[in-house]
Amino acid sequence: MWDYTDKVMDQFHHPRNVGKLDNPDGAGEVGSLACGDALTLMFKLDENGRIKDVKFQTFGCASAIASSSVLTEMIKGMTLEEAAAVTNKDIVARLGGLPEQKMHCSVMGQEALEAAIGDYYKRKGSKAPAVKRGTVVCTCFGVTDEEIRKVVHENNLTTVDDVTNYCKAGGGCGGCKKRIAELIEEVQGRSAGVPRQTQPLRPAKLTNIQKIQLVQETINEQIRPALRADGGDIDLIDIEGNKVIVAFRGMCAQCKMAEYTMKDVVEAKLKEFVSDELCVEESKD
Repeated sequence: MWDYTDKVMDQFHHPRNVGKLDNPDGAGEVGSLACGDALTLMFKLDENGRIKDVKFQTFGCASAIASSSVLTEMIKGMTLEEAAAVTNKDIVARLGGLPEQKMHCSVMGQEALEAAIGDYYKRKGSKAPAVKRGTVVCTCFGVTDEEIRKVVHENNLTTVDDVTNYCKAGGGCGGCKKRIAELIEEVQGRSAGVPRQTQPLRPAKLTNIQKIQLVQETINEQIRPALRADGGDIDLIDIEGNKVIVAFRGMCAQCKMAEYTMKDVVEAKLKEFVSDELCVEESKD
């Protein structure tokens, strides 16, 4: 389990400003629910052009929830120019620090804010201040080649896993890992190994026993490791036809975002690796 600060745990257990806004002035979405982390952030301005209300919804670990929550607190009352100047380092500082492997959670908050501000200018028909340059490499998290080059150079990164820790690129579907390795080689002049990607194989037709075995295997290999990494867990309770009944354990059982985890991640993985017909429900016992 990660060594989180008290501030992170407070924001995780009691996230601020969760929800949606009707007719927001700006809204931004980054990440991918199917790939792991995702965040939607939206805001409304007052008559003086300051952020009077802000809401977020996220799927992710304690760090993702805490980073999103504290960011909404930070930007309330700011102008868009002031909010745009908030960096992921500011978010981490307000939380009292994050594990290195979770730094991407703070970057995701910063990028969602940038996307929401860009959306505001687009709605107004104005040109948004330039934030990103380059070509998007990681479509799951919207990370460009210039951003990857920058983080590799500034932090002397040498592997794809290093890049994923610092900017999340490669942490989703994995389709961009080969390009990330090429960028590392461009900057560092050395090659970076890329794990071989495999596609899920599913039987065309499943017997009941095969379905149960494949569901349990998918939970064990594709879902449980990510939940356990943050002190959570999941148990398979029963399967009724195409309905899979699960129960969350540990920190996942306490998480305010558990409904997103169940539907948009657990169900997505089971559809991907087992059957498109499956649906997931949480045990109430």
